[in-house]
Amino acid sequence: MYERITDLVTDHSVFGISVLNWLLALCVAAVTFTVARAAIGFMRRRVESTGMLSQVLAKVLAGTSNLLLLLASLLVGLSMLDLPERWLDRVSSLWFVVAALQIGLWLNRAIALGLVHYITRHGGQGLYQGSALATLSAWGARVLLWSIVVLAMLSNLGVNITAFIASLGVGGIAVALAVQNILGDLFASLSIAVDKPFEVGDFIVIGSLAGTVEHVGLKTTRIRSLGGEQIVMANASMISSTIQNYKRLQERRIVFEFGLSYDTPTEAVKKAPAIVEEAIRAQEHARFDRAHLRGFGKEALEFECVYIVQDPGYNMYMDIQQAINFRLLECFSRIGARFAVPVRSIKVTALPELNEAFEPPRNSKGYGRG
Repeated sequence: MYERITDLVTDHSVFGISVLNWLLALCVAAVTFTVARAAIGFMRRRVESTGMLSQVLAKVLAGTSNLLLLLASLLVGLSMLDLPERWLDRVSSLWFVVAALQIGLWLNRAIALGLVHYITRHGGQGLYQGSALATLSAWGARVLLWSIVVLAMLSNLGVNITAFIASLGVGGIAVALAVQNILGDLFASLSIAVDKPFEVGDFIVIGSLAGTVEHVGLKTTRIRSLGGEQIVMANASMISSTIQNYKRLQERRIVFEFGLSYDTPTEAVKKAPAIVEEAIRAQEHARFDRAHLRGFGKEALEFECVYIVQDPGYNMYMDIQQAINFRLLECFSRIGARFAVPVRSIKVTALPELNEAFEPPRNSKGYGRG
């Protein structure tokens, strides 16, 4: 039995190579795969707890593909065989393909980890998945990486990539022209991510639209309005408009006006600016700026007042303005100052021609009939 097995593996051949050599190649491949897998696992365990860079290296090593490692082990086993010349060229090409793919996987994971670390450190909120800058950067870096890997593999396999690259350029121009609106929104999202005119959570006003930013995507930005509905707006339209960001408001400058009637006593009118100043200074978070009799309007003596609210909250501003209004009502009532009420007077003048036309007819004695 033993002799028959020995004869089988020594006397029989596959593709001109004995079965014994094939078995030896398989054993070498299995040992290579086991040793390489164990070495990678050992290196990961050793570098995981030594520092930030080592942790990143450990995560990159975790991206090792078992399939590519198995293919590399099989190529090591094949190198032990006496292969024909045409097979040697193909094996050497496969070596490059396997190595390029594995290096591409490692670099792909390194890019992702590097962007996570950068966005977490410099992105303020540290939200990598929700960051348009991180998404665009990762997408661009990966496209560039795998384009280089694929072109390198094709060049190694004997493909003329010069014409291929030229055709890609022409095709890229055609695609860019076809999707220019989408590309405009993509670059607009990149501009928003880099320049940061607003961020998630900011209250912004764009024209007649106002609300809180909920999400900044690659093509659109979603805003939750004060009424509760969600507003979806294209990024290109947003950056081409004037954006008022109230989240970054530090102080609020308030200008308010009122009018006193012309029958208000002159002494009361002279006291009005001082009363306004006192009412503003009585508020804890308000800083008085000025109060003046601005001019003589058609219906009232016009006053203009300015103060600063030292808190960006809108509710705080309304509370202060309400307290000032109540104070003005009380003080003006005491000194006899009256707020002007818009009055429209209409003067009716009858024309003589109309009087004659509508005059009732008279009889012979001069009295009207009827």
